[in-house]
Amino acid sequence: MADVKRSDFIFTIGFQGDTAIVNGTARKKYGSMNASQLLEEGLFRFAFCAALYDGELEEFLPLFRESTGIDVPSVEALQRMYGVFSTADSVSKVAVIS
Repeated sequence: MADVKRSDFIFTIGFQGDTAIVNGTARKKYGSMNASQLLEEGLFRFAFCAALYDGELEEFLPLFRESTGIDVPSVEALQRMYGVFSTADSVSKVAVIS
């Protein structure tokens, strides 16, 4: 996401055109956590997005397997599972919902 803050990317729950729709309640409560802390809270998709944004997917994969019991074979499979492959460059606005 072009010029979108880390916490906005992590807690994006959808898109409307060039606008990212952000879960404001989750962002406020969990926004300062890293990927492993989010994983411990059971916030798997948010944890994955944090690891992606921070460039830590290789380190995140074994933690994800251990925490969830899901035997994901690769980072690419994890990206397909969550439907998130990169930070989107086409996003220019953020809308926060509570």
